Amino acid sequence: VQLQASGGGLVQAGGSLTLSCAASGRTFSSYSMGWFRQAPGKEREFVARISWRAGSTSYAESMKGRFTISRDYAKNTVYLQINTLKPEDTAVYYCAAGQTVSNDSADYWGQGTQVTVSS
Repeated sequence: VQLQASGGGLVQAGGSLTLSCAASGRTFSSYSMGWFRQAPGKEREFVARISWRAGSTSYAESMKGRFTISRDYAKNTVYLQINTLKPEDTAVYYCAAGQTVSNDSADYWGQGTQVTVSS
């Protein structure tokens, strides 16, 4: 399984960004996909997950409202839209996949994409 994350960059506070994660290497119908992030000096934290087949979603409590995870079945791509960005959203964002994506683990990880939010 290969996961290629993209879409990060430097954004002003209040802006929006959509991250993409292109998945390849197998069929994902029984998998879940997720996004995590790791800010400088902090531990990695769970952001959101989505079941590939049903499209059901779940979010970390602190991420509800500004973060939206979605998937494009035909493109094997998962997205994370972040609205009203805040400087504290600055982190490396990782996509992950697996038969189970828990709040702290997954079977496969992408390389990460840097999001930097300026105040």
